[in-house]
Amino acid sequence: MRNRRLRRGITALALALLALPAVPGTALAEPTYPFRDPHLPVNARVDDLLGRLTLDEKISWLHQYQPAIPRLGIGLFKTGTEALHGVAWSTDIDNNGAVVKARGTSFPQPVGMASTWDTDLINRVGSAVGDEARGYHAQNPRVWGLNLWAPVVNLLRDPRWGRNEEGYSEDPLLTAAISTAYGSGMTGGDPDHLKSAPTLKHYLAYNNEVRRDVTSSNVPPRVLNEYDRAAFKPALAADAATGVMAAYNLVNGRPATVDPDLATVVRGWTDRPLMNVTDAWAPNNLVASQGYYATQPEANAAIVKAGLNSFITDDTNAQPTVTAIKQALAAGLLSEGDIDARIREILSVRFRLGEFDPGGGRYGGITPDVINSPEHQRLARQAAGEAMVLLKNSRQALPLDPARTRRVAVLGPLADTLYSDWYGGDLPYQVTALDGIRERLGDRASVSGLDGADRIALKNVATGRYVSATGTTDADRVLGTGAVPALVAQFDVVDWGQDVVTLRNAANGRYLGYNWGPFVTRDAQPNGWYVQQQFKLEPQSDGTVALRYAGYETTESWFGANTYVTVGADGALTLGASTAADAAHFSREVISSGIDRAVAAARAADTAVLVVGSNPFINGREAHDRTSTALSAGQEALVKAVTRANPRTVLVLQTSYPVTLTWEQQHVPAIVWTTHAGAETGHAVADVLFGDRNPSGRLTQTWYRSDGQLPPDLLEYDIISSGQTYLYSTAKPLYPFGHGLSYTRFRYGQPRPGTTSVAADGTISVSVDVTNTGSRAGSEVVQLYTHQRTSRVRTPIRQLKAFQRVELAPGQTRTVTLRLPAADLAHWDVTRSRWVVESSVHDLMVGASAEDIRARTQIRVRGETVPDRDLSRPTRAENFDRYSGVRLLDETKASGTVVGATGAGQWVAFAGSALRPGARTLTARVARAGAGTGTIQVRLGSPTGRLLGTVTVPSTGDDYRYVSVDADLARAAGTHDVYLVFDSPLRLATFSIG
Repeated sequence: MRNRRLRRGITALALALLALPAVPGTALAEPTYPFRDPHLPVNARVDDLLGRLTLDEKISWLHQYQPAIPRLGIGLFKTGTEALHGVAWSTDIDNNGAVVKARGTSFPQPVGMASTWDTDLINRVGSAVGDEARGYHAQNPRVWGLNLWAPVVNLLRDPRWGRNEEGYSEDPLLTAAISTAYGSGMTGGDPDHLKSAPTLKHYLAYNNEVRRDVTSSNVPPRVLNEYDRAAFKPALAADAATGVMAAYNLVNGRPATVDPDLATVVRGWTDRPLMNVTDAWAPNNLVASQGYYATQPEANAAIVKAGLNSFITDDTNAQPTVTAIKQALAAGLLSEGDIDARIREILSVRFRLGEFDPGGGRYGGITPDVINSPEHQRLARQAAGEAMVLLKNSRQALPLDPARTRRVAVLGPLADTLYSDWYGGDLPYQVTALDGIRERLGDRASVSGLDGADRIALKNVATGRYVSATGTTDADRVLGTGAVPALVAQFDVVDWGQDVVTLRNAANGRYLGYNWGPFVTRDAQPNGWYVQQQFKLEPQSDGTVALRYAGYETTESWFGANTYVTVGADGALTLGASTAADAAHFSREVISSGIDRAVAAARAADTAVLVVGSNPFINGREAHDRTSTALSAGQEALVKAVTRANPRTVLVLQTSYPVTLTWEQQHVPAIVWTTHAGAETGHAVADVLFGDRNPSGRLTQTWYRSDGQLPPDLLEYDIISSGQTYLYSTAKPLYPFGHGLSYTRFRYGQPRPGTTSVAADGTISVSVDVTNTGSRAGSEVVQLYTHQRTSRVRTPIRQLKAFQRVELAPGQTRTVTLRLPAADLAHWDVTRSRWVVESSVHDLMVGASAEDIRARTQIRVRGETVPDRDLSRPTRAENFDRYSGVRLLDETKASGTVVGATGAGQWVAFAGSALRPGARTLTARVARAGAGTGTIQVRLGSPTGRLLGTVTVPSTGDDYRYVSVDADLARAAGTHDVYLVFDSPLRLATFSIG
């Protein structure tokens, strides 16, 4: 093969040289290599360039910063520009990897974009982001690479996940539809030329932040295939992404950084070469926090063999990666062929991006003029408007009549503030809710704004002196020396929940922050990796408060015990105590009550608009999960007080995740939800509140009534056995998946299936008439759910299978036809490790949400019946039907999954197993690292049912050293549920009964 490629390359080069024009009297300064010929097939160009690279050059390209090769006229190529909901930030190799923030168009956070359920709109958003990425690339290609790290397709299984705002939905079909639309827009939709190269994050089963690099997601085969993989496959299959980023966590005991899926399953979803990347510093974790490999050469070799192309580690310093790869080659852990395979995939993407084409290829002419263009601003306003969800609207409280609205009080901590997030750029301009409402009403109305924050002063009871700001730079220390509670000694307190508050100085508008000491009032907003503007005011028994610092670094093991503020002899605030008893005690003097001022403003207004919610830098984010989804106590108190003061109160909830709103749902007339929706948020809010836009957003997650409806453990990834998400949960939600109201009403007719029976390879179609019975034009999202009535396994209560947005004028009726292949009704059959469409009747349910089903019909699917298990053949233990206590673990470091028992009484069950009359022996492949022996009992019917026999498991001294053991069994012919019960820690890979 290599010789054939070399011959092709030589032939192509000869042809290219022959085609060069002869210029008399001149020498050819630089050859025109075949890899620069856009008329040649990409594979030929890749072959040519790959053959010209030295081994050292190829190895250097495995790092994130792929260095320039001047002898070939090739410049630097960088993997990774963040573009989650607009171009956000990148890093500068010429400035020690410093973060460079974008100031381009900012679209709604992804969970908001998905709430549009509008794939056409999201495709346009993705295209705009791809354009702006090109614009930034034209400005500085060394900073702004065209490999974009977006979208995030991790499913929003649990709203407590700190990165909830980065994903789209708890549902795999909706997630796949939105991510495919966004990715297709970013790529440009041309199969041979890429506008940009999107990378899907983060493969796989990643929904927790706390200790994310050392926790293992326990994902049985059905959940793995039906849920987690199902979200990733469609975008890759549609050529809407050019690779995936491996997650930090472990999956079934193996770090995702070396998940063999990346070289096998994932690449099998597309016929295009993929460029997969690690997450930041994850290669080092394999040796450090995870301790999975003893040395970095072993780890790096495993990463390459697992199918990853780009090492994102050690910032701009590629040398550690290069050194480890060379050591791996020298040790025989890698071959040059392994390196070539990964570089070939990288080159395929780089060629499709047009890097080696004249003028940068099809998209090379895009200029910086596209960045934050008026067209993109209009698109951002539309996206923010469509993302808004009307949760409640009693007695037609909304829309507000602008002609009759004369006095509006816009209240709350988010009334006149917009937040970006860790994966958003700097907003180029801001239209807050207050701005948008003022602009909409103009001079004919009085619009006031208040944040509802208490203004307080903190007086050190030991000295009688006040905590005071002295300026806004790093040199201006906050001192506890103020003689009186002057403006510099006053702070506005906003409660963000979980007892965390921010303290904004009244004199300079800047936030109190730690900044590694001394304390300063420097920052215009909470920000930074550790968000060092977080505090807790802890009440003490003597009526004072202790000021506790709550920056995110305080949870790190290296931070130290001192988190309480003390005041030094020079008056400077410092972290000098580990307990509240030893901290400085302050009297909390209320200068003015935020609630009292808000109530007065609400009473004087025709309408009160409350804008409350979350701060993306504080209420959970990367590396930090939430412990609760409740609205903060301070904000809830504000909502209650204002609603009681003015019954014409509208609640605008701006959050990155579902919030429990039990009191609000009962008492507030109208509730609108938006995520943090970018610079155009205020326009979108005003558009919806005043009826210029009829709300059409729909929830992409279940909103629960309380935290008690969630699993006790955020790390419970098995949604089937634990009953999570709308698919399996039996809890009565506050707002169901798919919920969203309109200013008009829609009537559904009786659904009409295309047929009453369909084969497993056929197509199901359902038609339904939808009528707008109101007086306003509006958009309805028609949702089709299915439920399989009979099955060998537990199936979803209902599952979204198709949806369509339909715009209807008043009185208009349209026929909506929803189609799906019958193959989409398949589930993963653990008995044979393949997809199966069972013969069964399926309910077809059409409606406005998972709970608001307007009409239903049914269809019989002619599939197959899953046969009884044949345990006489080797059966992988991971393919159980039920289990208790056990964990799924790695069979070897390279591949395979086994069942790992951790204690006595744990078990796995294999339902419907046909035992042959002569079946008298259990044979098992096992490992046991601990000393002594363990046992596996074979029982029928239950973990305490009839005992057929017991196999002894010897110590093998290593988790990865397996032996075959067997034991005699009592006679038990027929079909049974077979239970394997463990007495102690051990691993079971495969077994058979024959």
